[in-house]
Amino acid sequence: ISGVERRQQGLKAGALAYLEKPVSKEALDDAFARIATFIEDVPKHLLVVEDDENQRDAIVELIAHEDVEITAVSSANGALAELASDKHYDCVVLDLGLQDMSGFDFLEQVKADPAMADLPIIVYTGRELTPAEETRVKKYAETIIVKDVKSPERLLDETALFLHRVEAKLPEQKRKMLEQLHDADAVITDKRVLVVDDDVRNIFSLTSVLEDHGMDVRFAENGKDALVALRENPDVDVILMDVMMPEMDGYETTRAIREMAEFKSLPIIALTAKAMKGDREKCIAAGASDYITKPVDTDQLISLLRVWLYK
Repeated sequence: ISGVERRQQGLKAGALAYLEKPVSKEALDDAFARIATFIEDVPKHLLVVEDDENQRDAIVELIAHEDVEITAVSSANGALAELASDKHYDCVVLDLGLQDMSGFDFLEQVKADPAMADLPIIVYTGRELTPAEETRVKKYAETIIVKDVKSPERLLDETALFLHRVEAKLPEQKRKMLEQLHDADAVITDKRVLVVDDDVRNIFSLTSVLEDHGMDVRFAENGKDALVALRENPDVDVILMDVMMPEMDGYETTRAIREMAEFKSLPIIALTAKAMKGDREKCIAAGASDYITKPVDTDQLISLLRVWLYK
């Protein structure tokens, strides 16, 4: 209940319904009746719309438990038929890349029906959206999740929100996923990071930030020292690699690390002084896992570390 129009904001936060003040007794009675019906309706009903069979099965396996009944369909028309049936759905997970209808058109068609105006829809897509596409989707969907390393946890979290699942009643593995997602620093705390940079000032500033997040920081001032440090202490979890260093630069050092069998999958995040065209491709080609420009945005760096260190 709010004194200003924040309907969409309230629904996106997981509210069952939205009332704007002043509120009549009839509106309150109706809201309480909806709450009572929702609480009594167990299991909750989730509709998954995904044309890729493997992805569809993975989503069902991720969310499935006794408190949720999941219906999974492969097409927009199949989803529309389900929504038009006598079955009531509490939430929809939608892939935009459907074969028979674009996800955008599906969203517009569903939300045009007053009976489904408040139905939470989570867009779960495998491609980056253009700003125009994102604006179009946000008009109808509660959440947009781009499929990546971290997306299964986010999808589990968002569906738990809109289905009003009790986290404590979820299976242990799913509870742990949500706990790690909510306690973001738990992913990087006590992890060992090797900072490779020839500028002591950069090492100092990065060390300060990383140690504040509970990381164990080691450093090397050039590529050769980095290789020695890795051989002597191979228990490193991630490397931050400056690209521009004298003698042995970051590209050459990264290639040398990748030639060592035990470090083929070690996350290496390249740091470069400026975003030059082709820099990212050059870093990735040398064997870097990801790329960030200087001056380093610390929030972006910590987010990257969480993604690459999540197990």
